[in-house]
Amino acid sequence: MKRLLSCEFNLDTACVELCFSDGSMVSIDTIAVENEMVNNIHQQSELDYLIYNDPAAYANLILCGNPKAYLKTVTEYKPLD
Repeated sequence: MKRLLSCEFNLDTACVELCFSDGSMVSIDTIAVENEMVNNIHQQSELDYLIYNDPAAYANLILCGNPKAYLKTVTEYKPLD
């Protein structure tokens, strides 16, 4: 079984890159993901936060999770009544 060695955001390519112990690499194009998933500025900022601060969580969300449901949940509009 391959083990994750590193996960980081590459600013030059705008990709989150994962390197595994068997030499394989996965590159997630963050711009393409955002074009498909993001509907407003709040969702954009949530993904940006994950990309810069926790790229492993971002990769896990995109590869194994349900990003649309996640974004809907964490960016739900709540009026200040």
